[in-house]
Amino acid sequence: MKNYVITIARGFGSGGKMIGNMLSGELGIPCYERQILKMASEYSGINEKLFNEVDEKLRGSYIAKVLSGFPRTDSIAEPTEKEFVSDVNLYNIQAEIIRNLARTESCIIIGKCADRILKNYSNTISVYVEAPRDYCVKTVMDRLGVEEDEANGMIYRTDKYRAEYYKYYSGGQDWTNPTNYDLVLNPARMGLENCVKIIKEYVKLKI
Repeated sequence: MKNYVITIARGFGSGGKMIGNMLSGELGIPCYERQILKMASEYSGINEKLFNEVDEKLRGSYIAKVLSGFPRTDSIAEPTEKEFVSDVNLYNIQAEIIRNLARTESCIIIGKCADRILKNYSNTISVYVEAPRDYCVKTVMDRLGVEEDEANGMIYRTDKYRAEYYKYYSGGQDWTNPTNYDLVLNPARMGLENCVKIIKEYVKLKI
């Protein structure tokens, strides 16, 4: 079998990251999320802290550009250019890491707009994981030990900045649109384990 990539976009608290980690163990392939930031830092020489600051979120000036349709470039700036540590350049460096992974190994990538970055790669399976708010709230409360109001706030804020980030870097696409993905899964209805089983079966069908 040729190498393949499974991208997982997920609502906060839906269990998408858990599904990715479970798949990693079942399939024997690595699962990348924050590791992408470290790899991008090592590749570029830019402090990893800067990549963490823009991890699936837009900073102030870029939020306004989402609304205005501000054009962006896909090329990576040179270290001598002032744009080298701009949000767009940090994104482009991460995108290059993701494309290189898709060319060289089988893996799972959580978030990072990976489904859009790899939309023209035939060896990619894109998955969106979402669940009802009460399920997500309980997951966040159990996982992070917070109260219900705080869990609701965290879900609202995180999904909001992820949506803005996705819209900007995908050219205006809605990250919750099911037509963006091969599979849309709801763990509240089928459970995490069955979500993993469905993705594994789809890998056999597509790859």
